Amino acid sequence: MKRLLPILLLSACVAAPGNPVPQAARLTDTTLTLRLSDGTTCRADWAASPVGRMDTCGPGYGYAVKLADRKNLARQLVEGIDLALGGGLGLAPMAEVVITDPAGIDHVFSSPDPARD
Repeated sequence: MKRLLPILLLSACVAAPGNPVPQAARLTDTTLTLRLSDGTTCRADWAASPVGRMDTCGPGYGYAVKLADRKNLARQLVEGIDLALGGGLGLAPMAEVVITDPAGIDHVFSSPDPARD
């Protein structure tokens, strides 16, 4: 039995659930939407505060949104047309989104997501 105790303790540690991991971060002109690995979705008004915390999101996550300084010519053209037509396309801002989990690990996302947009 003494030999089994360390194995049982180790297996309990491995099986213990951790904090959900950020899976995706999306931006609109005002809202940051964070999706976690457990299916939780959290939102923050990044336009009002580009750096902040989502304290009511699971164990709490920090965020920072840094808008792109330079945009390519095609993007500028599309944004200009969108603006001229009243902004109905709902283009996601070009930015880097850094989500900091409770362990202090940064998860970096691009907006728009190059894999989806």
